[in-house]
Amino acid sequence: MQWMLTAILLLCGTSVLTSCFSENKTSVSATDDTSLFVTLTDAVPDAILEIRYYGTYNFVGSRIDGYQEPTALLTKQAAEALKAVSDDVKAQGYRLKIYDAYRPQKGVDHFVRWAEDIPDTLMKSYFYPDLDKSVLFEQEYIYEKSGHTRGSTVDLTLFDMTTEKEVDMGGTFDWFGPESHPDFCGNPETGEYTGDNSKSPKGRSITEQQFKNRMILRKAMLAHGFKPLDSEWWHFTLKDEPFPDTYFTFPVKQLNN
Repeated sequence: MQWMLTAILLLCGTSVLTSCFSENKTSVSATDDTSLFVTLTDAVPDAILEIRYYGTYNFVGSRIDGYQEPTALLTKQAAEALKAVSDDVKAQGYRLKIYDAYRPQKGVDHFVRWAEDIPDTLMKSYFYPDLDKSVLFEQEYIYEKSGHTRGSTVDLTLFDMTTEKEVDMGGTFDWFGPESHPDFCGNPETGEYTGDNSKSPKGRSITEQQFKNRMILRKAMLAHGFKPLDSEWWHFTLKDEPFPDTYFTFPVKQLNN
């Protein structure tokens, strides 16, 4: 799991936090203001939700703090761009399936506590079988800050409307390992499948079709204003995100804006 860069939060009031460090080394603020967010499915009605952190099928194995309802929230700008992505892939016979969108700081803090609890390996066989849990911070799978908390990042995959199944991407969401990298077994810049699985510690691989499926999602996301992450095929952030230095604290639940 890739969680962006760390920051130190200092309590400055009941709903506002400030920090002395951020990804671009400018001041960072945190707030519980929901006014510029929307419920994702209001903006993208074709989207399917499978909010992994509301349930127990995730790398922690329990519901994550701050996920009060199985819904997804995004900034208005990110939701508008995602609607264009949805229209694009729908024309190709797919729908978007959402695993996570806005993530409150409370949820990120939960991940950090879990990572520090080394004996808790309940979900190891599902999400990080090749790793000792003690290396999750060192290898940058867990961070104290997440781009999701800024509200313009989404984790997602494709759903095939013909087969009525999730598209086979050759690996599960939140798999901790090089097999999740967009360049695993291929070149994401050219879309060429190479089959090079040398980075896999256990010699795992994905097929040409699985790589192609990842590229369909990637191409649509990049075409409509999102940028990828080099360690997770499912993770995209709006290039011109409206709150690059703000980390939000309100819970995931239906908005009353």
